[in-house]
Amino acid sequence: MATLKIEHPHGLSDGDAKARAMALGDYLQSKHGLTVSWEGGRARISGRYLVVTIEGTVDVRPGVVVFEGKDPGLMWRNKARTYLERKLATYLDPGTPLESLPRH
Repeated sequence: MATLKIEHPHGLSDGDAKARAMALGDYLQSKHGLTVSWEGGRARISGRYLVVTIEGTVDVRPGVVVFEGKDPGLMWRNKARTYLERKLATYLDPGTPLESLPRH
C-alpha cells in the first residue's frame, strides 16, 4: 500500500498541540463524517469522503505532528496533501486561540 505522509512542525507544548489536533479531529468528524479515535497522542482516522477512502493516523510528537495514511491515488493525492497541510497549518497556528478553531 502506498502511503501519504505529511510532517507539520510546530512550536507548541505537547498538550496544546494535542488539544489542537483533537479540535481538528472533531472538525473532520462533523464536517466530513470521518471516524476519529484517540489513544494517547495518536489518532486513527477512517471513513469515506466523496469517492476517496480515508485511512490513516495522526501522531502528535514534540515539535511535529505527523499524518500518515493510505495514498488516495494520483487523481486525489495533491488535493488531499494541500487540504491536510492547510488544515494542519490553521489548527497548529499559535497565533489562533484554541477556542476559536472550528469544530463543526
